[in-house]
Amino acid sequence: MKQILIPTDFSDNAWNAIKYGLEMFKKTRCTFYLMHVNTIPHYSGAGMAVGAAGENINTIILKDSKEKLRRLLDRIKKEIPLNTGHTFVPLALFDIFVDAIKRQSENKRIDLIIMGTKGATGLKKATIGSNTGDVITRVKCPLLVIPEDAEYAALKEIAFPTDYQIGYDMNVLDTLIEMLTMNKTKLSILHISKNVKELSEEQHNNKNFLHDYLVDVDHSFHSVTGQSLETAIQHFVESRDIDMIAMVAKNLNFFQRILFRPEVEKISYHTEVPFLVLHE
Repeated sequence: MKQILIPTDFSDNAWNAIKYGLEMFKKTRCTFYLMHVNTIPHYSGAGMAVGAAGENINTIILKDSKEKLRRLLDRIKKEIPLNTGHTFVPLALFDIFVDAIKRQSENKRIDLIIMGTKGATGLKKATIGSNTGDVITRVKCPLLVIPEDAEYAALKEIAFPTDYQIGYDMNVLDTLIEMLTMNKTKLSILHISKNVKELSEEQHNNKNFLHDYLVDVDHSFHSVTGQSLETAIQHFVESRDIDMIAMVAKNLNFFQRILFRPEVEKISYHTEVPFLVLHE
């Protein structure tokens, strides 16, 4: 039984993430925790009277959240085919967003978090909204990030960009292997470098480790030289019709260049291709 956490702010992007997740795990028994977090307000000044009033306000806000979650469950029943292997648990909370994600991930033993790239207040030009960015960088749980234009289709090929500069934790690779096996998907490991040069001994060792550890899944190695990181991934995604991009968050510099950009510009993989973020 998979335990999957899906935060929602009831935006279109959040609904798209729910649809994608339910479809991808349609053959898997899952408990989906649909969570809405109301941010704790920062009161200023002396507080008992404000606190007392705040309690009533909080009760009203939580009641509203629970009603919205109830309507969300109704929408799932209406628009998504019934799946007897899926159980839904609504969660309405008052908390700091990323702290709530951390707590629920630990308390519920969450296997995977699924969320949209941006919420209701996301800036049009921002690639990744602040809440999603916080979860990516601060919560050590596998995360599937669903862009606003992503539509689920059977996963045929997952890209795994790397510079071979870091060793890979077996738990990280096990999560990736599970995703590949569940979807009968092949993995394309993509090495991107600015200049043509031999891999260092450490890079060779990391590449060989990947090859050996992935022996039971369909995988292949690819290399692109002389292009910017974003352009190389864009061309690779387009030329091979890549369905998902998997990355290890440990290699922060490489990782941030792929995922965090101030503007979308012409990089369409940011708005169309889901990202699987893996943590040690």
